[in-house]
Amino acid sequence: MKIGELLELIDETIANLKIAVVANQQRALESPHTSYEFTQRAIELQEDLDDLMKAREMLAKLNPEDDAEEHFSREELGEFLKMLELLGSADAHVY
Repeated sequence: MKIGELLELIDETIANLKIAVVANQQRALESPHTSYEFTQRAIELQEDLDDLMKAREMLAKLNPEDDAEEHFSREELGEFLKMLELLGSADAHVY
């Protein structure tokens, strides 16, 4: 996998997380009975988003045509891709 392809996956996941954060923040205002849960979820998603933004910054410094395997072990790359898949498919903004 090329660094550029990895950056595209990260960008898609970042977009999904931003939507999820906003949706949870809005849902927190709907009811005092559920506001804590939605606020807590928005905070957790924001932390994930911040971590992902840091990873994106680091990867953006690399040549997009380089193979990711040149910079990361297969295990690291596999775990990172699995995390991206989980974050991207969580649909945290759908309730």
